[in-house]
Amino acid sequence: MPSELMRLLIIGNPAPTHVGRHFRNAAFSLGWEVEILDTAAAWHGPRWLRRISWHLFGHRPLHLRSFGRAVVNCCQSFRPDVMLSTGLAPMSGEALVQVRRLGASAVNFLTDDPWNPAHRAPWFMRALPHYQHVFTPRHANEADLSAHGVQGVSYLPFAYAPEEHRPPKSLTAEDIGRWSHRVAFIGGADDERLALVRTLVKAGVPVALWGGYWREHPDLVPHAHGHADAETCRKIVAAAGANLCLVRRANRDGHSMRSYELPAIGGVLLVEDTVDHRAMFGPDREAVCYFKTPPDLITQAGWLLALAPEARARMTNAARGCVTALPETYASRLIAIRQSLSRQG
Repeated sequence: MPSELMRLLIIGNPAPTHVGRHFRNAAFSLGWEVEILDTAAAWHGPRWLRRISWHLFGHRPLHLRSFGRAVVNCCQSFRPDVMLSTGLAPMSGEALVQVRRLGASAVNFLTDDPWNPAHRAPWFMRALPHYQHVFTPRHANEADLSAHGVQGVSYLPFAYAPEEHRPPKSLTAEDIGRWSHRVAFIGGADDERLALVRTLVKAGVPVALWGGYWREHPDLVPHAHGHADAETCRKIVAAAGANLCLVRRANRDGHSMRSYELPAIGGVLLVEDTVDHRAMFGPDREAVCYFKTPPDLITQAGWLLALAPEARARMTNAARGCVTALPETYASRLIAIRQSLSRQG
């Protein structure tokens, strides 16, 4: 494998906010040659057929085999040093064997926990041992992956993308006046998130929500603002009195993508108290506020919303420094992947 430059094939989602896109941009920034195959192609088809395949055939993509052939064909023409798939990528074990026979290292960045019942897919579990290396952002499944037969397993956290996760170009007095008295959350209305947001609403804490499905819940419609573009999201994060940063317990997460993205943008953070978050941000109320229980959540939200501007700026700068000082970027994650493969041989 070349010591500096690489040819990288990414199997992932190239749309904004997705890890596949962040890795692609990171590879460009390193001067690597990179191509990306959109995993959405494996799911194309009538909605009714996709639902049948999802519910009756273990979350199986409609075009698992043909997508795998497309990946192999790309490896034959592009000749990547590394094929990096993201999450529960639509790759069969047979396709991975062929990719490795063509000389590419087949690795996966495991964005979700495959032992989470919401994600568990037998076809993916069969494919896992055929990866040369799996990089996981959760310590909780490292032993599971090794026991499952994965040759190489490494902990690799999420990161931030400097071209996306940065302070807004401008922040007006109107922006600050609109959002500084609210707890903001950007993301979909999952069950776990619903319960925590309702805790704040019932306690009378002002909340503002962006993302999918919030308006499907009548009690939360007054707080839901639909979707926002990237620059608007940056303004919301930077202006909000607090930004709610959650993990998925069913996913055994210790941190999430937002754990890096929100501080890089310059937000004041109210985060779930986990070992990962403590390691990232240090003691409570220095860079971020932590919560474990619903009463904690209400108390910490009130404390943050009452902060003086100088104290808010101090916390914002401290949190941003925690993720930008090294920096914790997707480019640094690609370098870590390359180094791990070099050691593995």
